[in-house]
Amino acid sequence: MRNISAWAIRNPVPPIVLFIALTLAGLIAFAGMDINQMPDISFPAAHVEITQPGAAPTEMETQITRKVEAAVASVGNVKSITSYVTEGTSGTNVEFQLKTPVDRAVNDVRDAVAKIRSDLPEGILEPQVSRLDVDGGPIAYYSIEGLIESVFGIDKVREGDEHF
Repeated sequence: MRNISAWAIRNPVPPIVLFIALTLAGLIAFAGMDINQMPDISFPAAHVEITQPGAAPTEMETQITRKVEAAVASVGNVKSITSYVTEGTSGTNVEFQLKTPVDRAVNDVRDAVAKIRSDLPEGILEPQVSRLDVDGGPIAYYSIEGLIESVFGIDKVREGDEHF
């Protein structure tokens, strides 16, 4: 029985029975799988928000945001740091490696911000450090833009700025 393909051609019933058995086993296993429309996904991330009423964005960036970024960069397992600055508000998002415990990561960020609190301007409100929760929310958003044209009562979506 060196040549399996030649044997299977001479005896087609065993390969067909094996194929049907494996297909049925796969269908039964698939039907028994737990499928969740909203899976429990947790990304370890923290958000630092510091408010200084009336401060210009350039002030916020130099006096607050850069110092906060430098402080949280020293925390372990940091994957990325993203900041935004608006008038009177500085926000910093800190994303950690996936295996990092979220509570410990948020506490580490809170400690890092507390260490630099004396270096920050006096007019700021108390820094808010919170956990970024994405549980139960959508993972991605998609949008489609176009023109809708009705021909014989059937709506069609067309691309571009063409006039009908």
